[in-house]
Amino acid sequence: HSQQESLKLQFLYFIVFYSTNLSIINMTVQPWIAEYVWVSGKNTFSDLRSKYKTVTNICISKVTVEDMPVWNFDGSSTGQHRGDNTEIVIHPVAMYTHPFLENAKVVLCECFYPDGTPEKNNTRKVAKEIFDSHAEDEPMFGLEQEYFIFKNGKPFMWPENGFPAPQADYYCGNGSQVCGRELVLEHYQSCLKMGLKISGVNAEVAPSQWEYQVGPCIGIENGDHMIMSRWVYAKIAEKYGLEINFEPKPIKGDWNGSGCHMNFSTKAMRAEGGLKAIEQACENLKHTFLDDIKFYGGDNNERMTGAHETSKLSEFTHGIGTRHTSVRIGNDIAKAGKGYFEDRRPASNIDPYLATARFFTSSMGYDGPSVDLLEPQQWWAAVEAEAKESK
Repeated sequence: HSQQESLKLQFLYFIVFYSTNLSIINMTVQPWIAEYVWVSGKNTFSDLRSKYKTVTNICISKVTVEDMPVWNFDGSSTGQHRGDNTEIVIHPVAMYTHPFLENAKVVLCECFYPDGTPEKNNTRKVAKEIFDSHAEDEPMFGLEQEYFIFKNGKPFMWPENGFPAPQADYYCGNGSQVCGRELVLEHYQSCLKMGLKISGVNAEVAPSQWEYQVGPCIGIENGDHMIMSRWVYAKIAEKYGLEINFEPKPIKGDWNGSGCHMNFSTKAMRAEGGLKAIEQACENLKHTFLDDIKFYGGDNNERMTGAHETSKLSEFTHGIGTRHTSVRIGNDIAKAGKGYFEDRRPASNIDPYLATARFFTSSMGYDGPSVDLLEPQQWWAAVEAEAKESK
């Protein structure tokens, strides 16, 4: 009898031991890839860096951005370090499905110095603090990112010598005159795969010029999705030996420049009778426009000349259904008496964090990002002088 009991106990022990170890075996994490992406010091469109990490301590299906460890890189190689301590620390802030790799995630990061202070070009932190402090306004943005596809220093598929036919048949066109559609649609689908809020694309006025729209997004999310959409394009262009050109006026002469129109609303603007809040925002913008335009992209004076569907930077104007003014209120918005309005001044090379935060605060009459955050441009003084003369 005791021998039978002993055999029973051994059998039970075997079952418990085997089950426990089987659970441990089944819980083994399948390694996956995290690509950490950050904005380095030069700009927010072509100076996007990344590196890869193998993750083995948490399943990819269960991971959140809060689970991702802080990492670092050599700031002396990117020109971001200060002093002898060259390390730049990167803090994960958002995470997305990887559009190009299987079993992988993309991790957007902010940059900090080793002592915990934000790296001087960490504009995301500046914008997020502003949006967080006015969260009750629910600022919503939709950005229209224009750009040119370039190859070997000139627009993709333009004639080797000379120029293509004048602007007329390219905007939203279909046919042999349209350049780069396959690349554009690859970018579009990759962004959607990531979960980015890309709401549409279209061919623009010049050949090889295109636009995609990011949004609608609340607050900091718009800047995040714009940065990631630019990163996606950098990867695709790398694959094909192309360049995505975000200059405001890459082709001189009678060719459209590239902008990044910002569509904006608050909770009050979207509510019944919200048109009054939009009109008040336009009144507020009259008092800050000479500083606001400094946040709207470098060399934007070359684009904003009053021609090619642009206004002049030296004055602030607004209207209903207009495309030659600083700000436009759509006909449908005026009819509905609520909605959003569009700032047509921003250039294609804006920092989306600073530009959206500045547009929001100036529209609302709040304190906004300081001009001291920007690299001074020579054309600022000329625009200010022209504005003074026109008074």
